[in-house]
Amino acid sequence: MFFIIKIKLTPTQVLALGFAAIILIGTLLLMLPVATKSGEGADFLTALFTSTSATCVTGLTVVDTKTYWSVFGQIVIMVLIQIGGLGIMTMSTLFALILGRRITFKERLVMQEAFNTNSLGGIVKFAKYILMFSFLFESIGAVILTLRFLPQMGLKKAVYYGFFHSISAFNNAGFDLMGNFRSLTGYVSDWVVNLVIMGLIIFGGLGFYVLLDIYEHRHFNKFTLHSKIVITITLFLIAAGTLFIFLFEYNNPKTLKPLDFPTKILASLFQAVTPRTAGFNTLSLSDMTIASKFLTIILMFIGASPAGTGGGIKTTTFGVILYTVLSVIKGEEETVLYKRTISRHIVYRAVAIFFISIFIVFSATMVLSITETSNFITVLYEATSAFGTVGLSLGLTPELTTIGRIIIIFTMYTGRVGPLTLALALAQRQKKPKPIMKYAEEKIMVG
Repeated sequence: MFFIIKIKLTPTQVLALGFAAIILIGTLLLMLPVATKSGEGADFLTALFTSTSATCVTGLTVVDTKTYWSVFGQIVIMVLIQIGGLGIMTMSTLFALILGRRITFKERLVMQEAFNTNSLGGIVKFAKYILMFSFLFESIGAVILTLRFLPQMGLKKAVYYGFFHSISAFNNAGFDLMGNFRSLTGYVSDWVVNLVIMGLIIFGGLGFYVLLDIYEHRHFNKFTLHSKIVITITLFLIAAGTLFIFLFEYNNPKTLKPLDFPTKILASLFQAVTPRTAGFNTLSLSDMTIASKFLTIILMFIGASPAGTGGGIKTTTFGVILYTVLSVIKGEEETVLYKRTISRHIVYRAVAIFFISIFIVFSATMVLSITETSNFITVLYEATSAFGTVGLSLGLTPELTTIGRIIIIFTMYTGRVGPLTLALALAQRQKKPKPIMKYAEEKIMVG
């Protein structure tokens, strides 16, 4: 990864090319005969799709992970998930530390852009914290899942499944080894599996800045404004999502109706958490009501939080836009959260990210509606899942045409790299010259 930095590229170009390079390497590895159970190797498009989905921590699959890929192929997918979730520069930092190599100034600049931080101070220390948090949460999750799987799988398989699903959950990937595209539907009433997977998804999606803030301060009032917004919006979306899914699916005989009341609550909670952007499911997604599917699309579009393992437009972007609208309704001139004023430049960036993301999703949806024979809600669901790097599917992905696969691959890559690149490009901290003149204002009618 470091050789890319030696070429004269901007930090955003390094990040974009870094992801592309990892995807290409993963594709080549998955095309090897040893990567598939048939021993024939995957075709280029299948390998590229899977590698992109894993590196972009999406979870959409055109072939079943358990039955199609060998243990070697599954391990390649797991490594790609880890690299994609933690980020290119974090993994590069890990290898540099292992080799005892000094992090150069140029590499620190790229890390600064990757983490979207304001200064170079403590950037390597922060990368170490990311590695520490990741391995800590993944290890705890793996141990608990191993103990849970042990009675039904045996030690060797339980350990393997424990680590695979823990890494997949914390990195918000959604890949599973349950077979036949079932995800975790067989564990809909299992409180241990549900709570562990949900906990890993939430902590991975909060973002490492928030985790560090919680670790250092341990009190909400002492948290930074960023952490307060992330935690507030996250709790709001989980609570609202759980309530509405519970109401929408309560009498649905194919989802919640056959379950007892506690399990109904658990399943509703899980389906509210997983669109943020993990891709696991304990209910049959295709059998859910239209209202629940549309709610899931909204949750997938919003996604997780900055500097985390998830995708989407991010909770902070949604929060800034939401509070800006509320400020306009109240007749206030500034966006104020927790007695702090949000810079107009941040508001503009949030609006720009929102509308460009809408454009990407709508464009992918329109093309897929032409290439695929499916209804609109299914196509929109799949396109949003790809862009938000979620991985939830109504069953369209395995049936995609060649053009459809290419569109989803591009959407996954754009969802993982595009909004990030856009945010970094818009956030360039360049000194702006003082305006020499200001044009006269003129009003227009809106609304």
